[in-house]
Amino acid sequence: MKPETRKKIQDLFQHYPQRRGALLPAIYLVQEDLGHVSPQSARELADLFEIEPVAVWEVLTFYNMFYTEPQGRHHVYVCTNLPCSLRGARTLLCGIVDHLGVGCGQTTADGRVTLGHEECLGSCGTAPMMRVDGQYHENLDLDRALKIVDDLD
Repeated sequence: MKPETRKKIQDLFQHYPQRRGALLPAIYLVQEDLGHVSPQSARELADLFEIEPVAVWEVLTFYNMFYTEPQGRHHVYVCTNLPCSLRGARTLLCGIVDHLGVGCGQTTADGRVTLGHEECLGSCGTAPMMRVDGQYHENLDLDRALKIVDDLD
């Protein structure tokens, strides 16, 4: 962890009645800095928070917005819940898998895209849809989805 990130985390402590309350924002800072939270970074966080490393790891693995492995520059997640699937999301996801040459949870060889699926993104009325770097793209067909993915730098 960079010294600047460590300082930002220590500055967070004053905003919470208990130090542990700052754990989520601290994890975001580490992930912003490194792209993911490695086991070493989790141990460093545990030391800062004066907790066991497993307590940090429990938080990291509970929330799907934290990454414990290196990630691509872009995150592409296709919603695969029942309404989206009924409107073609699984076919859409298979098309993106074939196009990128990676499976769900994998990153392209060039480090550009990490592909995944989510059970529900809460946009059933505009299915099928996907979230790309936090932005929703709705009412998709395969051609539009591939264009969105291909336009990522």
